Amino acid sequence: MSAGLGGGLGSQRGELPLMADVNVTSLVDVMLVLLIIFMITAPIMQGGVDVELPKAQARPLSPKEGMVVTVNRDGRIFVDQTAVSMNDFRVTFRSLVATRHPSGVYLQADQRVPYGRVVQVLAIIRASGVGNVGLVAAEEDSP
Repeated sequence: MSAGLGGGLGSQRGELPLMADVNVTSLVDVMLVLLIIFMITAPIMQGGVDVELPKAQARPLSPKEGMVVTVNRDGRIFVDQTAVSMNDFRVTFRSLVATRHPSGVYLQADQRVPYGRVVQVLAIIRASGVGNVGLVAAEEDSP
């Protein structure tokens, strides 16, 4: 009775049976291409504040985790690559430390910045209750 209705797998009219499998080969290919693109472009996109660090003979300290405060050659202050004025830094840094609870603060300053400016920034960091402040320097070339 139901032979003419076309129910079932379609073997009665010479049709190919339906496949219930999903072909994921093309999806995997696209994902691998995207992964390669992101692996190539991610290091290029990591910008930062342009700073020429002073060289030191001691083992250089590089910022790993925690908060990074940068003073560039123009004397502008950056907190984790966000520019702030000296007044804003003075007013908001304490609350920022209270909110984020960093394990340490890394201060990096361009070697052409006046020493007084670096000391002002360091004093604000210390006044905010941060006990662990690291000064970041570049490695000195060996003679």
